[in-house]
Amino acid sequence: MISIKKLLPFALLLSGTAALAQQSLPIAVNLQKTYTKGTRTTTGAPGKNYWQNTADYKIKINFDPKTRLLSGTVGIDYVNNSPDTLKRVQFKLYPNLYKKGVARQMQVSAGDLTDGVQIKSLSIDNKTPDSAKTRRINGTNMTQRVPPIAPKQKVHFDISYAYTLNKGSHIRTGQVDTGAFFIAYFFPRVAVYDDIDGWNDYPYVGSQEFYNDFCHFSAEITIPGDYKVWATGDLKNADDVYDSRIIKRIANAGASDKVTDIITEDDIKSGNITKNNPTNTWKFEADSVTDFVFAASNHYLWKASSLVVDPKTGRRTRVDAVFNEKHKDYYAVVDYARKTVEVMSYKFPKWPYPYQHETVFDGLDQMEYPMMVNDNPLEDKADAIELTDHEIFHTMFPFYMGINETKYGWMDEGWATIGEWLVSPEIDPSIVDPYGVAAVEQSAGHEVDVPVMTLTPMLTGPAGFTDSYPKPGLGYLYVKDMLGDELFTKALHYYITQWHGKHPMPYDFFNCMNTGSGVNLNWFWKAWFFDNGVTDLAISKVTNAGLKYAATITKVGSKPIPVNLTISYTDGTTELIHKSIAVWCTGNKTTTVNFTAKKAVKKIVLGTTYDPDSNKKDNVWVSAK
Repeated sequence: MISIKKLLPFALLLSGTAALAQQSLPIAVNLQKTYTKGTRTTTGAPGKNYWQNTADYKIKINFDPKTRLLSGTVGIDYVNNSPDTLKRVQFKLYPNLYKKGVARQMQVSAGDLTDGVQIKSLSIDNKTPDSAKTRRINGTNMTQRVPPIAPKQKVHFDISYAYTLNKGSHIRTGQVDTGAFFIAYFFPRVAVYDDIDGWNDYPYVGSQEFYNDFCHFSAEITIPGDYKVWATGDLKNADDVYDSRIIKRIANAGASDKVTDIITEDDIKSGNITKNNPTNTWKFEADSVTDFVFAASNHYLWKASSLVVDPKTGRRTRVDAVFNEKHKDYYAVVDYARKTVEVMSYKFPKWPYPYQHETVFDGLDQMEYPMMVNDNPLEDKADAIELTDHEIFHTMFPFYMGINETKYGWMDEGWATIGEWLVSPEIDPSIVDPYGVAAVEQSAGHEVDVPVMTLTPMLTGPAGFTDSYPKPGLGYLYVKDMLGDELFTKALHYYITQWHGKHPMPYDFFNCMNTGSGVNLNWFWKAWFFDNGVTDLAISKVTNAGLKYAATITKVGSKPIPVNLTISYTDGTTELIHKSIAVWCTGNKTTTVNFTAKKAVKKIVLGTTYDPDSNKKDNVWVSAK
């Protein structure tokens, strides 16, 4: 990462931002109304009238690995905490991404197209409505007319359903091989109804990700007896499904810093891992999470370890790697995952890891879920580390924070990106991860380059990547640099404290960071997240009197980035002079960096790994001597 010499004196930062203290951020009418309604505040904290709905899910399913048929029931106790009377309920049928004729943005092979989710029955408070008159299924959305659900009222749904899991066309879920499956989005769920948009009517088309309420889940998964199951939440009936040896190993892993081989190659060969029944029913429970997923295999190995994530309470998190023995890179994934959880708990974001386990499953995607990760194997060590920590970092954003990924992908992917940049070198100090920086340079100022605040469903082309991943990640990195680790952590913790378990919108984040730091950062939020523009700095002049140098840096583009000057001396040594984005806080177009050289200077180069610069031809000054 960037070697920070010294931040500007904090008084200078405050004086610079004071001139812009009255600057306000542009805000859409529907978001502005949340302040009028009192559900949110301009300080970033939830308002006195903030609310969110919730549900209790009881899921019972059977899964046949041979036919890939998943069938079962889900009982939902849905609580309307909103001030509105609901006359319809929006459900999400995410497996309908694979339904014939459905609009999608991801390619699905003909062999994976199905008839979608079959709703065999649906009752509301034990009464069965006329499906033809009250229900409409459109892609992944199912709209159900209901008897009016008053504020504070609870309603119960019972749904019987079935669908066939995809064999190929693995989009976050599906068959991994003949004896391994990662199964996500497998049950009908109530969509989010919130204080911003009402019902989340955005269809799932395969590209944008998800938005779900914090709910309680209890799940019973019946599967052939030689399969093992890993899932969100706690396994509640280990004695019913595992051999006593395995139960003891799981307990040891949950109490030890060392890596425990819970399921080994020898165990797979001997076959005495699970109870010897034709089928076993695995019971899991998870509370206050936004989703529930599970994975299953009859031949995967399992390595696990744990660590104390909260020294105040001694609470531990177990970290798992569950994988095919053929994928040799996966033998070290448990170490990468454990180190990621450690860094997240103690360094960045320096918040005790919130869940009891994190399971990295050897799958065919690169996707995150509460307590679970579906990661493909990778041959390159650095790639494997960066993928592992990126996906695990999502635990905080979006899951602990309840972000609407469908609309604001940058509010979670940007954090996973800075997480990847910061955590990877902690695992392997040789890693320098420039993920996405070149893409920002290449697209800056082009027609396809739009502001980060553009809603995710509206993004096309390169912006679908840059606006979700590197651009917000760089924005977070620059603010961290400007404020310094201590103040940035204080501000970030204020945001987390106010909004974990809730649904923050972008302005809640901006306002919380302003409030938590005590610094008005609106000048930067506007320039980096709201405005178009190019990142382009230039060395416009260098003067010196002996060893005393003054380098004038011009902000050619409109977007502020840090000033990093690498001073190369004639003896081959180098020195980095660093100034944070605070040098641009008054809207100035130039800044002068004064420094005293240690010896004869050969050249000066502007920019480092995390400074995207669209024109680097004017970033080098060479001494005439």
